[in-house]
Amino acid sequence: MNFPLLQETYPVSDEAKAFYLENRFIKLKNVLSPEVIAHFNEVISKEVDKLNTQKAPVEERDTYGKAFLQIFNLWRENEKVAKLVLSKRLGQIAADLMGCEKVRIYHDQALFKEAGGGITPWHADQYYWPIDTDRTITAWIPLQETPLEMGALEFSAKSHQIVFGRELAIGDESEVQIKKNLRINNFDHVIEPFDLGEVSFHSGWIFHRAGANQTDQVRKVMTIIYMDAKSKLKNPENSNQINDWNTWCPGAEIGKEIDTPLNPIVK
Repeated sequence: MNFPLLQETYPVSDEAKAFYLENRFIKLKNVLSPEVIAHFNEVISKEVDKLNTQKAPVEERDTYGKAFLQIFNLWRENEKVAKLVLSKRLGQIAADLMGCEKVRIYHDQALFKEAGGGITPWHADQYYWPIDTDRTITAWIPLQETPLEMGALEFSAKSHQIVFGRELAIGDESEVQIKKNLRINNFDHVIEPFDLGEVSFHSGWIFHRAGANQTDQVRKVMTIIYMDAKSKLKNPENSNQINDWNTWCPGAEIGKEIDTPLNPIVK
């Protein structure tokens, strides 16, 4: 099924660009239509069911395992999902917000927080990424209306300004240490539900988290990570960045543009 909306421009206002530049996150309404969301809810849910290997009950997992089921690079598995991930509409928003001409795909991931699933601890995504620029951004796309009790994404506005916590992998320690430091620095903690069709965009260095899923429904979210098309591979700073290099941009060379078949430019 084709959706012309995915190739249509979304108007990103100057006010929206300024808000993102200052806060490093933004929530935009009516990015996707109910019909588009319903379609990709069905398609992505089937792929997650097919590819999920997590068999342990939620209560038997660690904090990270309780946070969500995580399935990567669905655009490579399913041509229908690729139409969303490589869509001009979402890529254009990412480029407009970051102020770059074009963006590449870093990777995508479905994040399904099961009924009774735990918190997603405070963290900054770019701890994991061997990318030489802060022009990175994640589109967080709920596949249903998402009230707070379902585990909506939360942001610490302007927290990209601080370095403390960037060295922490997501987990119990990051939740405790980053929360404490954000309170000390008095950053605004933004906790809001997501309307159907609303999509958030956040930079790689903004600190964010999500609450537990206290409902009896799965919180289904698709995420797409973009980077400036001119981004280069940096010398990895931790084992997670080495793993990301080998997994999401194999063949890329340190100091050179990340231009591999897994990292196409969104057109």
